[in-house]
Amino acid sequence: MTTMPHTATAETASTSSGLAWTGRALSGLVVLFLLFDGAIKLVPLQVVIDTVIPLGWPTDPMTWRALGVVLIASALLYAYPRTAFLGAILITAYLGGAVATHVRVGSPLFSHILFGVYVGIALWAGLWLRDPRIRALLR
Repeated sequence: MTTMPHTATAETASTSSGLAWTGRALSGLVVLFLLFDGAIKLVPLQVVIDTVIPLGWPTDPMTWRALGVVLIASALLYAYPRTAFLGAILITAYLGGAVATHVRVGSPLFSHILFGVYVGIALWAGLWLRDPRIRALLR
């Protein structure tokens, strides 16, 4: 009788550890992408300016530097466990703006409009997998 609870506990801990590592890996990929995206806005690279012209955004470097700072700060908040939830909310808002921009200009649905949704799903899935408090909140 005492072996069953012990075995169940070991399996739960193993599953929980596996979820956490999968979540960390997924979150790490999201953070790397967002840091890269933020960094190219800080410079800003010419590809950033060329890409935003058809979207109707201003081409002045200060706008893109500010957005780069916002994105990098939000990604760092998301990467740190104590502030991950706040970071996820801020990044979700940022991605919502990207989705709205692409809807407004009539970009292709699956490759452009929904790209922010894909990143957002990966962001929240990573957080859900790595943080048992988020899993408990969303039960």
